[in-house]
Amino acid sequence: MSEAANPIPFEARYSVPPIELIEDSPAEVRLKQERIARLKEERNAVILAHNYQRDEVQEIADFVGDSLGLSQQAAATPADVIVFCGVHFMAETAAILCPQRIVLLPDLRAGCSLAATITADELRAWKARYPDAVVVAYVNTSAEVKAESDYCCTSANAAKIVRAIPPERPILFIPDKFLAAFVARETGRPNIIAYPGSCHVHRAIRPEQALNIMNEYPDIELLIHPECGCVASCMARVADGTLPRSRTFFLSTEGMMRHIGESKAEEFAVGTEVGMLHRLRKMAPDKLFRPVNPEAVCEFMKTITLDRILRSLEILEPQICVPEETARRARRAIDRMLEIV
Repeated sequence: MSEAANPIPFEARYSVPPIELIEDSPAEVRLKQERIARLKEERNAVILAHNYQRDEVQEIADFVGDSLGLSQQAAATPADVIVFCGVHFMAETAAILCPQRIVLLPDLRAGCSLAATITADELRAWKARYPDAVVVAYVNTSAEVKAESDYCCTSANAAKIVRAIPPERPILFIPDKFLAAFVARETGRPNIIAYPGSCHVHRAIRPEQALNIMNEYPDIELLIHPECGCVASCMARVADGTLPRSRTFFLSTEGMMRHIGESKAEEFAVGTEVGMLHRLRKMAPDKLFRPVNPEAVCEFMKTITLDRILRSLEILEPQICVPEETARRARRAIDRMLEIV
């Protein structure tokens, strides 16, 4: 695997919002959740919450999951209004898959540091340098970038998508370099050219944190999301025996859910954004979950609050719309992925 040059400091492209501290009492939280439930019925709305949302937001959602899974859930429901408690590119994907629905993103500050690392213009310039290459875009990209891509992928199916591409074709993998490294190791493909983007939260999950937690808790299983900054190092340490192969797993968020449901282990170290632990603890209350990095908090995800969901349902704003031609071309890349998986 090789890596494209990074021409611009990516941090200059986005502004991380401050995390709003909510001081509502439990009774106030319940009242707001009840008001949301009533408004949801009045609007014939469905509420989707990503795994990294605040606990109280996950609690009022009809579906909790990963970005693509939530959009697929939206497409399968009869709701007129989709309230997407996630970030901007996720709401765009829902709008692409559900063009006749109203898609609401309760706070427009909910961007994504990973999606911000590449623009459609940059991708077009990169494609011009590699005219024979196939572009595989992680779903954590804007609609405009998806429209310039050949395939979309998720962290769960990225390796399967890459294996389906003829081996002689070079692959431009965008925008996450850590996921690209994981896929290159999984598939053995030497001709993956990775864009040097990363999620500011996941890249802060470091190899030494994974090693420390495994050393401190000798029976714990380590679950690492492929976006993490430690993924290549941890894979190498599994290969050389520093990390136990039998207790180290590289998994998407939905893969973590499945693994924990099947595992006989009682304790897990979770390497992803800490909001995921709420869903895991609900699913398996008898098991113990520890974050690999307790400070792995996505400020963008946490902009969505109960108050903003209420306001969004009341006024049906902010609405997320994708231009028809962009949506058509982006849908092509999504559909190509779904045909393989």
